[in-house]
Amino acid sequence: MKDAATALTRGLTARHIRFIALGSAIGTGLFYGSAGAIQKAGPAVLLAYVIGGAAVYLVLRSLGEMAVRNPVSGSFGEYAGRHLGPLAGFLTGWTYTFEMIVVCLADVTAFGVYMGFWFPDVPRWIWVLAIVFFIGALNLLSVKVFGELEFWFTLVKVGAIVAMIAAGVAILIFGFGVHDTEPAVSNLWADGGFFATGFGGFVACFAIVVFAFGGTEIIGITAGEAEDPARTIPRAVNTVPLRIMLFYVATLAVIMAISPWQTIGTEGSPFVQIFEGLGIGPAASVLNVVVITAALSAINSDIFGAGRMMYGMAQRGQAPAAMTRVSRAGVPWLTVVVMTVAMLVAVLLNYLIPESVFLVIASIATFATVFVWVMILLSQYRARRRMSADEAAALKFPVPLWPYGQLVALGFLGFVVVVLAFDADTRVALVVGAVWLAILALAYRRFLRPRLSASPEPVPADRVA
Repeated sequence: MKDAATALTRGLTARHIRFIALGSAIGTGLFYGSAGAIQKAGPAVLLAYVIGGAAVYLVLRSLGEMAVRNPVSGSFGEYAGRHLGPLAGFLTGWTYTFEMIVVCLADVTAFGVYMGFWFPDVPRWIWVLAIVFFIGALNLLSVKVFGELEFWFTLVKVGAIVAMIAAGVAILIFGFGVHDTEPAVSNLWADGGFFATGFGGFVACFAIVVFAFGGTEIIGITAGEAEDPARTIPRAVNTVPLRIMLFYVATLAVIMAISPWQTIGTEGSPFVQIFEGLGIGPAASVLNVVVITAALSAINSDIFGAGRMMYGMAQRGQAPAAMTRVSRAGVPWLTVVVMTVAMLVAVLLNYLIPESVFLVIASIATFATVFVWVMILLSQYRARRRMSADEAAALKFPVPLWPYGQLVALGFLGFVVVVLAFDADTRVALVVGAVWLAILALAYRRFLRPRLSASPEPVPADRVA
């Protein structure tokens, strides 16, 4: 049993984890990024989301196998350290934390933009400061509070998406609304064909697709505070990817059937177009409530995920030991403070960075996501190779299609890196990513490796109170 002052609390139920995992991939990538993906690939973006969803499923199943066998707070950071070496664990943990910080900067700034819709005269930095301290304070409460918040945030987002799909189907069947073009399913292939922008456009959209699915790996981190990880993790992993693909594919198919894909994103959000098609006047206000909820959910999850990752790294001696200290509610309070301070950078960015920087931020987050997913797949692959036949047979949640599914997923992620390299708008992400990994490697070599060499490697704490 760990010292009570450094022990997390298992307070996340199956309901919490299922909605945390679902909500982590329904946010900016869907509500805004989807328009950019449609412009790049046309109707073929639907196939891209199916392929991306299949890859996500293989990643999550690999993570699920390890999380059920060994549910720890450090999750894939610790798995990488165990199976690929301490340097791999160090790179994985801090890269995931970096990803969460980058995404948080975008989401916090976006929240200020959304509030400006209703309060245009209030300076944006005021909203940014308010939400940083509000979400930071909430994350200092018990993990049950975090779980409940994510449940309701996700419920709002899912409810809005279901309403959008239902409204779109009503437009297609009953012809509600006034349109310059006739809404019909044939819009998916009538103008330029399904691959309207050619194979190059289809390939280019995958960077946005992977960004949209980034964050689903938080399932593994919740295992450290799940009440019954052997039951809750498999349920979350098996249901979330299918639901994500349903929400993305069904929603975008309906949108492109209502309006030709060339017009989507050129006159506001594609989701507003559905509500306007039904003649709902305050469509923009309705959407604003949804995107604010999505931003709050994303910020909440990012602080939780990065905080628990830092906690796990501190247990292994890869982050300051003070980060293992928890509050009376069982929350690693210092990691929450670190994330809150990092988000304050967004206040400065509101003055210095133009709107176009969000594409760069999304690209950097995509690189970090791909790196973490690769580490998850390699960790599971190495772990399974080391198992005896009896140990593999005893797995409660073994991956499907072993080992070919994991190899195909790795090939897909390599393909996404190539896509980032060939697109001028996203190439900077590879440069930033390479510099980031080089800095981490140097830090490990200079500070951590000598310490590990001088003392025996600490035994990871893989149980929590």
